[in-house]
Amino acid sequence: MSTAATLSPAATEMANTIYVSDKAREKVLQLLADAGVANDPSYFLRVSVVGGGCSGLSYKLDFDNEKKPMDQEFEDNDVKVVTDLKSFLYLVNTTLDFSDGLNGKGFYFSNPNASRTCGCGESFSV
Repeated sequence: MSTAATLSPAATEMANTIYVSDKAREKVLQLLADAGVANDPSYFLRVSVVGGGCSGLSYKLDFDNEKKPMDQEFEDNDVKVVTDLKSFLYLVNTTLDFSDGLNGKGFYFSNPNASRTCGCGESFSV
């Protein structure tokens, strides 16, 4: 007899969103505080995909407080994430994470849509 719980298909499906890990959340909140805008609810993390990098597409992270008409807004792990619609097509169900160990690379993305990533993890292709 197995002790593993059986999940319904709906419970195992991911929502169409952008996820934020606990470590990424801690670092984002620290950076917002360092920038002096941690208590301003109008600020959010803008995630976008731009052309470039050795694999063709690169991730871009910024803090912003101005939404654009076609922006998609998400909140995960108490972090408000905003992306433009075109970028979201590449980012759907991606997890933003942070590594600060000896081989740490800072923020990085676990993107289930990427068919190839470069060695540094900063660019990808689909």
